[in-house]
Amino acid sequence: MLDESEIGANIRRLRGERGLSLTRLAAMCGMTKGYLSKVENSPKAPPVATLVNIGKALNVNMSILFGETDDPAVCTLVRKDERTPMAMNGTPFGYSYETLVDRFPGRHMDAYVLRIPAGTKKTPDFHHPGEELLVVQKGALCFYHGDQEFIMKEGDSVYFDSGIAHRSLPIGEEDAECLIVVFSS
Repeated sequence: MLDESEIGANIRRLRGERGLSLTRLAAMCGMTKGYLSKVENSPKAPPVATLVNIGKALNVNMSILFGETDDPAVCTLVRKDERTPMAMNGTPFGYSYETLVDRFPGRHMDAYVLRIPAGTKKTPDFHHPGEELLVVQKGALCFYHGDQEFIMKEGDSVYFDSGIAHRSLPIGEEDAECLIVVFSS
Protein backbone atom coordinates (compact mmCIF):
# COMPACT_ATOMS: atom_id res chain seq x y z
CA MET A 1 0.00 0.00 0.00
CA LEU A 2 1.25 3.46 -0.90
CA ASP A 3 2.11 5.80 1.93
CA GLU A 4 0.45 9.09 0.90
CA SER A 5 3.35 11.09 2.32
CA GLU A 6 5.57 9.57 -0.40
CA ILE A 7 3.72 11.50 -3.11
CA GLY A 8 4.99 14.87 -1.91
CA ALA A 9 8.51 13.49 -1.58
CA ASN A 10 8.31 12.11 -5.13
CA ILE A 11 7.18 15.50 -6.43
CA ARG A 12 10.05 17.23 -4.61
CA ARG A 13 12.54 14.65 -6.00
CA LEU A 14 11.26 15.02 -9.56
CA ARG A 15 11.32 18.81 -9.28
CA GLY A 16 14.94 18.63 -8.10
CA GLU A 17 15.93 16.22 -10.91
CA ARG A 18 14.61 18.76 -13.39
CA GLY A 19 16.38 21.68 -11.74
CA LEU A 20 13.12 23.49 -11.05
CA SER A 21 12.69 25.82 -8.11
CA LEU A 22 9.56 25.64 -6.00
CA THR A 23 8.55 29.03 -7.44
CA ARG A 24 9.05 27.93 -11.05
CA LEU A 25 7.13 24.64 -10.74
CA ALA A 26 4.31 26.39 -8.86
CA ALA A 27 4.02 28.93 -11.70
CA MET A 28 4.00 26.13 -14.28
CA CYS A 29 1.15 24.46 -12.37
CA GLY A 30 -0.84 27.66 -11.84
CA MET A 31 -0.56 27.50 -8.07
CA THR A 32 1.21 29.43 -5.35
CA LYS A 33 4.66 28.56 -4.07
CA GLY A 34 3.15 28.11 -0.59
CA TYR A 35 0.54 25.63 -1.81
CA LEU A 36 3.12 23.58 -3.74
CA SER A 37 5.36 23.54 -0.66
CA LYS A 38 2.41 22.29 1.37
CA VAL A 39 1.78 19.52 -1.19
CA GLU A 40 5.43 18.46 -1.12
CA ASN A 41 5.50 18.33 2.68
CA SER A 42 2.03 17.01 3.43
CA PRO A 43 1.45 13.52 4.81
CA LYS A 44 -1.77 13.45 2.74
CA ALA A 45 -2.33 13.23 -0.99
CA PRO A 46 -3.59 16.38 -2.71
CA PRO A 47 -6.71 16.34 -4.91
CA VAL A 48 -6.48 14.46 -8.21
CA ALA A 49 -6.73 17.74 -10.15
CA THR A 50 -3.60 19.00 -8.37
CA LEU A 51 -1.72 15.79 -9.21
CA VAL A 52 -2.77 16.04 -12.87
CA ASN A 53 -1.45 19.62 -13.07
CA ILE A 54 1.85 18.75 -11.36
CA GLY A 55 2.32 15.65 -13.53
CA LYS A 56 1.75 17.71 -16.69
CA ALA A 57 4.22 20.38 -15.55
CA LEU A 58 6.85 17.74 -14.73
CA ASN A 59 6.01 15.86 -17.95
CA VAL A 60 5.31 12.61 -16.10
CA ASN A 61 2.30 10.39 -15.67
CA MET A 62 0.64 10.38 -12.26
CA SER A 63 1.91 6.83 -11.71
CA ILE A 64 5.42 8.31 -11.48
CA LEU A 65 4.19 10.72 -8.78
CA PHE A 66 2.92 7.64 -6.93
CA GLY A 67 6.44 6.17 -7.08
CA GLU A 68 6.04 3.69 -9.92
CA THR A 69 8.94 3.16 -12.29
CA ASP A 70 8.77 3.90 -15.98
CA ASP A 71 9.10 0.20 -16.93
CA PRO A 72 7.19 -0.74 -20.08
CA ALA A 73 3.85 -2.48 -19.58
CA VAL A 74 1.25 -3.71 -22.02
CA CYS A 75 -1.31 -5.03 -19.53
CA THR A 76 -1.66 -4.80 -15.77
CA LEU A 77 -4.14 -6.33 -13.37
CA VAL A 78 -5.02 -4.65 -10.08
CA ARG A 79 -7.06 -6.84 -7.77
CA LYS A 80 -9.60 -5.24 -5.45
CA ASP A 81 -7.40 -5.83 -2.39
CA GLU A 82 -4.41 -4.30 -4.21
CA ARG A 83 -5.96 -0.90 -4.91
CA THR A 84 -4.01 2.08 -3.63
CA PRO A 85 -6.11 4.03 -1.12
CA MET A 86 -5.73 7.78 -1.20
CA ALA A 87 -7.04 10.08 1.51
CA MET A 88 -8.96 7.22 3.13
CA ASN A 89 -9.56 9.24 6.27
CA GLY A 90 -11.10 11.98 4.18
CA THR A 91 -9.61 15.17 2.87
CA PRO A 92 -10.34 18.78 3.67
CA PHE A 93 -12.99 18.37 0.97
CA GLY A 94 -14.69 15.41 2.68
CA TYR A 95 -14.05 12.70 0.12
CA SER A 96 -11.74 9.75 -0.26
CA TYR A 97 -10.61 7.81 -3.28
CA GLU A 98 -8.56 4.85 -4.31
CA THR A 99 -6.66 4.27 -7.52
CA LEU A 100 -7.72 1.50 -9.87
CA VAL A 101 -4.76 1.82 -12.24
CA ASP A 102 -1.35 2.62 -10.87
CA ARG A 103 1.07 0.22 -12.55
CA PHE A 104 0.92 1.20 -16.21
CA PRO A 105 3.57 3.86 -16.80
CA GLY A 106 2.99 6.31 -19.61
CA ARG A 107 -0.78 5.78 -19.63
CA HIS A 108 -3.17 8.49 -20.72
CA MET A 109 -6.00 7.56 -18.34
CA ASP A 110 -6.26 7.29 -14.58
CA ALA A 111 -9.18 5.60 -12.87
CA TYR A 112 -10.44 5.99 -9.31
CA VAL A 113 -13.25 5.01 -7.00
CA LEU A 114 -14.42 8.23 -5.35
CA ARG A 115 -16.44 8.23 -2.14
CA ILE A 116 -18.22 11.36 -0.93
CA PRO A 117 -19.80 11.02 2.52
CA ALA A 118 -23.51 11.75 2.91
CA GLY A 119 -23.97 15.18 4.45
CA THR A 120 -21.02 16.77 2.62
CA LYS A 121 -22.23 20.31 1.96
CA LYS A 122 -19.32 21.89 0.13
CA THR A 123 -16.44 20.88 -2.11
CA PRO A 124 -14.20 23.13 -4.17
CA ASP A 125 -14.43 23.40 -7.93
CA PHE A 126 -11.85 21.24 -9.68
CA HIS A 127 -10.43 21.83 -13.13
CA HIS A 128 -7.50 20.29 -14.93
CA PRO A 129 -6.56 19.63 -18.55
CA GLY A 130 -8.23 16.66 -20.20
CA GLU A 131 -11.50 14.81 -20.23
CA GLU A 132 -13.27 12.84 -17.54
CA LEU A 133 -15.91 10.15 -17.18
CA LEU A 134 -17.88 9.85 -13.94
CA VAL A 135 -20.24 6.91 -13.27
CA VAL A 136 -22.38 6.83 -10.11
CA GLN A 137 -22.07 3.33 -8.63
CA LYS A 138 -23.92 3.90 -5.34
CA GLY A 139 -26.12 6.66 -3.96
CA ALA A 140 -26.96 9.85 -5.80
CA LEU A 141 -25.26 13.17 -6.34
CA CYS A 142 -25.60 16.59 -7.79
CA PHE A 143 -22.88 17.12 -10.38
CA TYR A 144 -21.93 20.67 -11.37
CA HIS A 145 -20.07 21.42 -14.62
CA GLY A 146 -19.56 25.09 -15.34
CA ASP A 147 -23.02 26.62 -14.99
CA GLN A 148 -24.81 23.28 -15.55
CA GLU A 149 -26.26 21.12 -12.77
CA PHE A 150 -27.12 17.43 -13.14
CA ILE A 151 -28.91 15.16 -10.68
CA MET A 152 -27.29 11.75 -11.03
CA LYS A 153 -28.49 8.43 -9.66
CA GLU A 154 -26.96 4.98 -9.49
CA GLY A 155 -25.90 3.88 -12.97
CA ASP A 156 -25.90 7.39 -14.49
CA SER A 157 -22.75 8.66 -16.19
CA VAL A 158 -21.40 11.95 -17.43
CA TYR A 159 -18.46 12.58 -19.78
CA PHE A 160 -17.04 16.08 -19.72
CA ASP A 161 -14.24 18.53 -20.42
CA SER A 162 -12.34 18.55 -17.13
CA GLY A 163 -10.78 21.92 -17.97
CA ILE A 164 -14.12 23.46 -16.98
CA ALA A 165 -14.78 23.82 -13.24
CA HIS A 166 -16.63 20.79 -11.85
CA ARG A 167 -17.65 19.32 -8.51
CA SER A 168 -20.02 16.80 -6.97
CA LEU A 169 -22.14 16.74 -3.82
CA PRO A 170 -24.02 13.72 -2.46
CA ILE A 171 -27.81 13.74 -2.27
CA GLY A 172 -29.71 11.88 0.42
CA GLU A 173 -28.68 9.75 3.37
CA GLU A 174 -26.28 7.43 1.52
CA ASP A 175 -22.62 8.06 0.69
CA ALA A 176 -22.04 8.56 -3.03
CA GLU A 177 -19.57 6.20 -4.69
CA CYS A 178 -18.40 6.88 -8.23
CA LEU A 179 -16.05 5.46 -10.80
CA ILE A 180 -13.95 8.25 -12.30
CA VAL A 181 -11.74 7.93 -15.37
CA VAL A 182 -9.48 10.89 -16.13
CA PHE A 183 -7.91 11.23 -19.58
CA SER A 184 -4.96 13.53 -20.11
CA SER A 185 -2.99 13.58 -23.34
